[in-house]
Parts: sequence; structure tokens; C-alpha cells
Amino acid sequence: MKLKTAGESHGKGLFAILEGVPAGLKLDIAQIDAELARRQSGYGRGGRQKIEQDHVELLSGVRDLTTLGSPIALAVWNRDYENWKEFMAPEGCDVSSRRLTKVRPGHADLAGMLKFGTEDARNVLERASARETAARVAAGEICRAYLKELNVAVTGYVRSLGQVFGGREYTFEEIQTGRRPLLGMMEEAAEKASVSLIEEAKGAGDTLGGVIELRVKGLKSGFGSPMTYQEKLDARIAAALMSVQAVKGVEVGGGFSLAHEKGSAVHDEIFASDGKFFRNTNRAGGIEGGMSNGEELVFRAAMKPIPTLMKGLKTVDFATGRPAVAAPERSDTCAVTACEVVLESALCFALAEIVSERLGGDNMAQVKERYERL
Repeated sequence: MKLKTAGESHGKGLFAILEGVPAGLKLDIAQIDAELARRQSGYGRGGRQKIEQDHVELLSGVRDLTTLGSPIALAVWNRDYENWKEFMAPEGCDVSSRRLTKVRPGHADLAGMLKFGTEDARNVLERASARETAARVAAGEICRAYLKELNVAVTGYVRSLGQVFGGREYTFEEIQTGRRPLLGMMEEAAEKASVSLIEEAKGAGDTLGGVIELRVKGLKSGFGSPMTYQEKLDARIAAALMSVQAVKGVEVGGGFSLAHEKGSAVHDEIFASDGKFFRNTNRAGGIEGGMSNGEELVFRAAMKPIPTLMKGLKTVDFATGRPAVAAPERSDTCAVTACEVVLESALCFALAEIVSERLGGDNMAQVKERYERL
């Protein structure tokens, strides 16, 4: 499978082309829209979410809600474009207005201006914006439907927000049924503490980040390969998760904590019963030697605080070279809940891509038959 997205934050819309989806996969638009709505949810979101009511429009590759085997094109239109048309229209617009030169630390503004030879950070930030992820979530839901046909399920939750941490580990089923809608956390006490923290940050013109945990259940062993570094399952999924805006760290299984333990306390001992292998622990996060081992896949991703601060940080005005305060754009105080949704979608695509490479198949009947034979 291959995925490309296009579109600017305040442009006409966000678009995706997803290639390699086999024919015969039934799609559920309501489910895609539900995930798009979840991407816009979460306490601490900004005013943009009140304007947009994201809805997917399937443009090609689907007939009667069933994939045809041809490239799937989809769109998520920007309602806010009407308010920005005179500044953003591809056909011609006023580029002197809404110009941004007071570059924001932590954002793509300055590096992008230097790279692309522009004196207006808007030419960079409109694409670097996390608004781009609306297209990725829509495409990711198609990939989730593909995985679901193989009984492979993906879920996740907000493990921590700022300095607020959850109290214990959770099973896959607990996460699926117990994730709280306000922030995507698991515990009421942690959620209440996080709401207070967000309010405090909002009052100070500041922002917050957090850690998201992702799980995959039902993936058989042998996906990924140790034969070349490009084929390693953990490397490919880590790259997919790191590609999501504001993610600055990814770990698999026990991750960084394993570096502080002895080998005897780290590696998952192997047992067998009735000719089947199993492990009583899963510190490896379901991946050994760059391959899935049949256990649950476990990933955690660290999202940094959003770099657009309403109070502004010290910077330089690109136009004058003089000290300035970074320009505030309409933004969120905290978008960790949305990041969890996006990371699930990124994970679904990465997994679907890897699975489809091994299984091939022009239609879903072939794919399912080949997976069952593994």
C-alpha cells in the first residue's frame, strides 16, 4: 500500500490517495466520520474545532461502499476556507495579508523559510500544521477496516498528560471499553487532574503534551524481517509514529526502562503447550529481531507541547532581523487526545502496508485465505 496526502490547513481541504487496497473491502463512512470527530475532540482544543465538522468524501476507488482495487481518493473539506479564501486561494489571492515573519520556536517556520526560499512562514506552516492529519485519519480508517478483516485490532489511550500519570497497566479489552471520552485517559482522577492542569496552562498562555500508548492485538508472528534494516517491523512502525506532528519519541514494549535492568529481568521467557509457543510476559512489546512474535504489539509515543503559545516566546522577526515575540496563531492548549487518534491511524496504515506486502492479493478473499494459512 502507498499513501499520499495533500492540502493546507486553511486551503480548500485535505486530500489523500491510498493505493494498493484490495477489491472487496466494505467501508463504513459513519465509522470514518466518527474517528474524524474523535480527532477534533479532547479538552483543551482551540476555536478551529468549533468551525470544522469534518466529514469524509470518497472520490474514487469505491463503489457502493466497496473497494474496487483501484486507488482510493478521498477529501475532507475545510469549512474555514471561506474565511481564508482571499489569502489562500490557489487561483490568486492577497499574499501580503496574513503574512507571518515572527517565526515560532519549535515550529517549522524558520527552517522551512530557509529551505524553501520564502519570506512568509505561512507558505510552510499551512502544510506543516497538524490539520493535515485529518486526511491521514480518514485513510487510516480504511486501513483499520482491512486489518479488521484479518481479526487484527488497534487501540490506544492517553497514558499521561503533562505531569499527570495513570496508575496502572491496562489490558487491550480494558482500553477498548474503558477509555474516557473527555481526554482519552483511563482514570477519572487522572482526567480531573489533567483538566485542572490544562486550565492552568491556558490561563498562562502555555501548552501541554503527553504520552500515548498504542496496542495491536491479533497480528500473527513473522511480520517484518531481520534480514535488512529497512524491513524491521519496529523500525518501520517507529518511523510512522514519528511522522506525526509534535511526536518527539517512540518506544516499543518496555522501551527506555529496559536499559536500566539486567537481561534476566528484561527478556520474555518462552514456553510451549500443545505444540504452541507462548510467553508469560511481554516486555519486548510483541517484537523480537524486527519481527512480530504473536504477542500484543505495544508502543508509546511522546508528544511535545504544541509550539504555538498564546503568550509567545522570544524569537526574531525574519523580515527585520530584530528581536520579537513569536506570532500567536489560533491554536490548542492541549491536543494529546487528538494525537492519540492520529497515532492509531498512522499505526493502522503502517501495519496494513506491512501485512499487504507479505500477503499480496488482488481481493479480500485472497488476502484472508493467505492470512489464515500462516
